[in-house]
Amino acid sequence: MALPHAGNSFPQTQDGAVPPAQQPPFDAAQALRLARETFEIEAAAVLGLKARTGEAFARAVEMMLRVRGRVVVMGMGKSGHIGRKVAATLASTGTPAMFVHPAEASHGDLGMIKPVDLVLAISNGGESEEITVILPVLKRLGVPLVAMTGALDSTLGRHAEIVLDCRVEKEACPLNLAPTASTTAQLALGDALAVALLDARGFKTEDFARSHPGGALGRKLLTHLSDLMRTGEGVPRVGPEATFSQLMREMSAKGLGASAVVDGAGHVLGIFTDGDLRRLIEKGLDLRSLTAREVMHPRPHTIRSDVLAVEAAELMEQHRITSVLVVDADGKLCGAVNSNDLMRAKVI
Repeated sequence: MALPHAGNSFPQTQDGAVPPAQQPPFDAAQALRLARETFEIEAAAVLGLKARTGEAFARAVEMMLRVRGRVVVMGMGKSGHIGRKVAATLASTGTPAMFVHPAEASHGDLGMIKPVDLVLAISNGGESEEITVILPVLKRLGVPLVAMTGALDSTLGRHAEIVLDCRVEKEACPLNLAPTASTTAQLALGDALAVALLDARGFKTEDFARSHPGGALGRKLLTHLSDLMRTGEGVPRVGPEATFSQLMREMSAKGLGASAVVDGAGHVLGIFTDGDLRRLIEKGLDLRSLTAREVMHPRPHTIRSDVLAVEAAELMEQHRITSVLVVDADGKLCGAVNSNDLMRAKVI
């Protein structure tokens, strides 16, 4: 049943929604104007943090850097959603962190917080009851408290050892009610903490990859060529005096699209590829009379097995080849890899 309405307001259902048939006509120009205003307001909110970021921020970073436990991030509502993202960013950039829901903390999850931890509490107004009710308990535990709030004289602000000022002049919401600019400022301030901490820890690209083994960067920086190259009988090879027929049988059996030509000790003398075969056919030569030595490409590009797989991909791209032979420290053939192998491993 529609609720009573007056003036220019539109009738609403019991859940507060305006039925589509009774909504005002869509105004594209108004939508674009509000979008642009939102960008301006939220950009101003973030830039406003710059002038207020000083000693307190540096002390917060140092405190988080020295904590022996974890940074426990807390927040209610939209601030809670921001808190989850901040905790995830901290954890993935070298700072042990987790999110604890304040309401659940009052019903047992407070046991997850130890005296060696540090709490980063996020609340724009600083009066979220679910947070303020547990502040005395945190105090008794001796847990350091860093507040991220827009109200420095709030209950949260007064209890915190360090207060990070994230106030905004106004929300992007036309009603100035929905958390918009304030949550953007919280997110930016959380990212600033993570960036400052990862730099202070000497966190490097390789460390990030170890935290993201399932991602593209992780695969590129953690997968070594030895993890995916073909080895043993899977590597096509023939001697230099092998007949052309023997060379073709070896290439067909191993399915690499190429074959190595090696001496008696296993040193690489050359390579013969599908592309070389096409070029020979175009010349109209009698291939049956040729040996592997006569058709091979001498001094081929090779790579060591102890390098990252992405280096093999870069070598192939640089020289426009699809296969590369892998050698050991003595230059002996120990493996092979082609672009399909790298694609299956999601290195490229």
